[in-house]
Amino acid sequence: MTEILVTRPEHDDTTYYLSNWIKNSIDMAKSKNIKVFDLQKERANLKEVESIINKQNVSFLVFNGHGNEDLITGDKNKTLIDLNNAKLLKNRITYAISCSSAKLLGLKSIENGATSYIGYDDDFIFFYNPNMVTHPLSDKTAELFLKPSIELVNSLIKNNSVEESFNRSNNMFKDNIKKLLTSETSEENTTMVRYLWWDMKHQVALGNKNATI
Repeated sequence: MTEILVTRPEHDDTTYYLSNWIKNSIDMAKSKNIKVFDLQKERANLKEVESIINKQNVSFLVFNGHGNEDLITGDKNKTLIDLNNAKLLKNRITYAISCSSAKLLGLKSIENGATSYIGYDDDFIFFYNPNMVTHPLSDKTAELFLKPSIELVNSLIKNNSVEESFNRSNNMFKDNIKKLLTSETSEENTTMVRYLWWDMKHQVALGNKNATI
C-alpha cells in the first residue's frame, strides 16, 4: 500500500488556508486506498514527523507551512526539516508548499538521496479575501493561487510522474494568469497576475522527474 505524510499546521491565516485546501487531496488519496498520515495542528511537529518517516514506508511527503532557504516549519513555526536532518527525505518524493526551501534544503535533500524535491526557490505568495478567512475553500481569490499549487499533489496521487504533475500545476498557473488578463483590468488583477507569475516561475522540481509515488 502506498503511504503519504501530510503536515497541516493551522496557527495563522496562511497555514489555516493551506491546511484546508489540502483536505480534498487527502480525501482523494484515501479513496485510492493510499494510507495517509495526516499531521494536523499540534501534531505537525518534529517528533511525529520523524517517528512516521522512520517507522513507516512513506513514499510521498507534503509539507504545508512556512519556511526559508534551509528549513521547513510546522506547528507554531517550529522546525521540521532543515539541513541537519534532510536525510529524512531520502528515497522519497517531497513537496514543500512553503517559501524558498527548494533553494538550499531541496538541493541538500537530493545530495542526501531524496528521490525528488518539489518546492519554491523563493517566496510562495498567495492573496486571500480577509472576509473569507472562516471559509477558505470558498475564497475565489485564494483559489487562483492555491488550486494550481495543490494540483501538483492531486496529480501525483493519480500516479502521474513528478514532471507530469509539475507541468499540470504550471499550466494551471498559466490558465489563471490568462483568465485575469482577459477579464476587466483592475489594479488588483494586475497585482495578482504578477504574483501568480512569480509563484509559477519559482516553483521547481529537483531530482528524478520520472518518479511516481
